[in-house]
Amino acid sequence: MNQNFPKSESVDIILFSEGTYPYVKGGVSSWILQLMQGLPDFTFGVCFVGAQEIVDGKKLELSYEFPPNLKHLEVHYLFDKTEETQAKRKKGSKEGFAAVAELYKSFKTQDKSIPKMIQDIEFYTKDVTFDDFLHSERAWNFINEIYMQNCPDIPFVDYFWTLRNIHKPIWILAQIVQNLPKTKIYHAPSTGYAGFLGALASYTNNRPFILTEHGIYTRERKIDMLSADWVEFKKPSLLQQPEEYNYIKRMWVNFFDKIGVFCYNRSNYILSLFSGAQKIQINFGADAKRTRVIPNGVNVDALMETIQYRAATPKPIVTLIGRVVPIKDIKTFIRAIKIASEQIPDIEGWIVGAVDEDKEYVEECQQMAISLHMKKQMQIFDGNKSTMTQEQIIASEEKIKFFGHTNIKEILPHSALQTLSSISEGMPLVILEGFAAGVPCIATDVGSCKDLIEGGINAEDISIGSAGAITGIANPDALAKEYVRFLDFDNGVWEKAQAVALERVQKYYRQEMFLEDYREIYNEAKGLTWDAFQAKEQN
Repeated sequence: MNQNFPKSESVDIILFSEGTYPYVKGGVSSWILQLMQGLPDFTFGVCFVGAQEIVDGKKLELSYEFPPNLKHLEVHYLFDKTEETQAKRKKGSKEGFAAVAELYKSFKTQDKSIPKMIQDIEFYTKDVTFDDFLHSERAWNFINEIYMQNCPDIPFVDYFWTLRNIHKPIWILAQIVQNLPKTKIYHAPSTGYAGFLGALASYTNNRPFILTEHGIYTRERKIDMLSADWVEFKKPSLLQQPEEYNYIKRMWVNFFDKIGVFCYNRSNYILSLFSGAQKIQINFGADAKRTRVIPNGVNVDALMETIQYRAATPKPIVTLIGRVVPIKDIKTFIRAIKIASEQIPDIEGWIVGAVDEDKEYVEECQQMAISLHMKKQMQIFDGNKSTMTQEQIIASEEKIKFFGHTNIKEILPHSALQTLSSISEGMPLVILEGFAAGVPCIATDVGSCKDLIEGGINAEDISIGSAGAITGIANPDALAKEYVRFLDFDNGVWEKAQAVALERVQKYYRQEMFLEDYREIYNEAKGLTWDAFQAKEQN
């Protein structure tokens, strides 16, 4: 732990950050910082939870300077804590493990109800401690019984460690809740572990709990789990039964489903960024009366200043701003640029975003670009770590260029188009940032991309027109076709889309609007208990 972190015994609002601020740049991290900086009349605390402190042999490094109203920051890791207990034989609580069995059964059903005991902090600290779960005879019997009932042909060690890793963070999170500073409001930007922290803290201390989902966490975890190879087990394929083969993956999916419902049940406000996400939340178990849409906003005026640096006729540069990870489907973007290059020989694809989350995928993307003759060597501009300057990479002859995490104000004036080839999104701030800088967008039909590009707030928004184009996912031909259409600067398509982009972002997505919505919610909630705030909202 870093002793230089700000510490306080009380704050107005505690934000729960799962793997984001202050270590990961962009995305939800930027939103958290934007919220704190934009509301200086409130004091904030941030409780960060991550998987491990050391990633790929390197310790996580801070990515942001702290705003003056961030008065408290604490950091916790869920999967690298040395066990503080020693194995010893013990019976374990009969009543406690009857409750564990009830909880386990709830994970396997489609029932939206949540066992009451998981709301109570004493369930984790007294009824069934982590020591009980690790070492007691009842725990061993419970684990073995469930294993034999559901997946006896999976190696037991795989099953055991999966079950342990699913449950271990819950006890760690319960300990965190016990030691949080006093606060008036808990606020989580997702369900998952961050949302569980917020909900459990709210149950424990009877303070209002606000949930803002940037993406639908449960859906994204399903994508991760069902495509993951780290939860496979080795068994001859002819002997695998489909249900048995997927059992370990389904354990994780069911766990996150229930955690999501737990968060929804406790949230005073269940906020989303666009109407499509709101509908999904309701379908996943959220009370429709508690849901509300608050779109993200950007600093329009600051980004519009970059337009003065744009050439009258921009070079055919298509920029993808996002982390280089599979869910962004960078490979489809690279293929699309290759296809479009057959009609626009001087087209370039710029990839601007963090490259330290999935090193293997980053290497695969670079190798693909090299094999398609769009790139000559493995090279990324990534701040002080690079052997080439940003200017040298811009001037290079490569058609696919990796910039790492870079100030977008230095990138957008060069970009004719922005693109997203993602297979899942929430409400991408980068699209709005591009609009404010006069850059139309071509994106896949995920999250709120269609609403942002074609209009989705109301009839007036739709009437403004299209600020780009939408395609299906994993379709490089469709993306390439749109790149070619928009980069023909003689047909007027690009200029019209740019005008629409500027009008839409100024009218509906200014940062001031977003901040005022949250200021109103915070002011309404800060003096009330959870019960009083909930009663007020219902009336």
